[in-house]
Amino acid sequence: MTLRRITFAALGALALAGCSAGYAGADAGAAPVALAPVALQQPPARDPAELQVLFWDDAKRSARFRDMESWFAGHEVPAATRERVLQPGEPLPDELAAELRALMQETNAAGLMVVQDGRVRFEEYRLGLGPSDRWTSFSVAKSFTSTLLGAAIADGFIGGLEDPVTQYIPGLAGSAYDGVTVGQIATMTSGVAWNEDYTDPNSDVAQMNRFVVEYGPDAIVEQMKTLKREAEPGEKWVYKTGETNLIGVVVENAVGLSLAEYAQQKIVEPAGFAGPMFWMTDPRGGNIGGCCLSLRLADYARMGQFALEGGEGVVPQNWFADAGAPQVDFRNGGFGYGYQWWTYPGGNFGAQGIFGQAITIVPEKQLVVAVVSNWPTATSSANRERTRAVVNRIAQAAEVTPAVVK
Repeated sequence: MTLRRITFAALGALALAGCSAGYAGADAGAAPVALAPVALQQPPARDPAELQVLFWDDAKRSARFRDMESWFAGHEVPAATRERVLQPGEPLPDELAAELRALMQETNAAGLMVVQDGRVRFEEYRLGLGPSDRWTSFSVAKSFTSTLLGAAIADGFIGGLEDPVTQYIPGLAGSAYDGVTVGQIATMTSGVAWNEDYTDPNSDVAQMNRFVVEYGPDAIVEQMKTLKREAEPGEKWVYKTGETNLIGVVVENAVGLSLAEYAQQKIVEPAGFAGPMFWMTDPRGGNIGGCCLSLRLADYARMGQFALEGGEGVVPQNWFADAGAPQVDFRNGGFGYGYQWWTYPGGNFGAQGIFGQAITIVPEKQLVVAVVSNWPTATSSANRERTRAVVNRIAQAAEVTPAVVK
């Protein structure tokens, strides 16, 4: 089911909060593999002031983005029982490789990987990160949560995108979310007002911690209940991390598992992640839908490859084609928003997170580019544009191998 597409005459600057390898996946019809349990990790008690991520300095970010499990509670999901092996491919031409190294240096990227036709053409690391280390996702997690929404629809736990949000979160009844559909929060077109300004301590996104302190397990719903409607559902797009958190609650309530547990079945295993995944929890004991899982760089690329290939058997047919299409058209040179994926000119789409996290997918060239970073500021249009420009140059130079095109 695809939402009606919505156009906008103009938008201001976007707030961006916030992969044919040898796949050793299970054969069709094989007996199910017993999965190792998902474990809760509880770090030592910390001074609350030390947990204000948006206000960490550069040194703290570089160290802690590699070690979020030491600072926040979360679920540890084991690596896939059978890894998807990303074989080496033909290295990028020297000129493009040099441009990527310069991009990494100038944007303070920690790792960058280019995968084409399922093979690794470029992989380099900085800032103390290595191939076996994890790095936080920030809002790249939103696209994982969207994938779990698709899985819950395919599994019959959720009827469809036209279902009302209040069907799965009864606590929102009587709020601005009356009459809002699951599809409208998936595209952030609920019509509910929200402030995603990361520099403003009084913004809605910055106030999330206050609601956690005051309301504990009820924080997500209690915060979203306070919001006012500023437009009719389906008529206005506003970027809202809070609404992705609601998607997480919808999925968890419908499925009866935490996002991390469901992701083990629906993402980690079928995508063949080589390393374990960490996903932060909230006071409910569920996971934060809008943020904060941690993976190896190569596993971000594997996620991109999984989406590129369509997630067959996990999400509804054409889910990623719809999720990565501009359900909201920004009327800004081909940019838009799908189901928790950003859409770009030329049919490309991707996941984005603050401080420079991204997975970019170029279907026409069977190309996935994953990057993790520590930008000096949470958002930077210049850094986003420069990264997209380099990806476009790689795509223009890439030749597709027909034998491995799905």
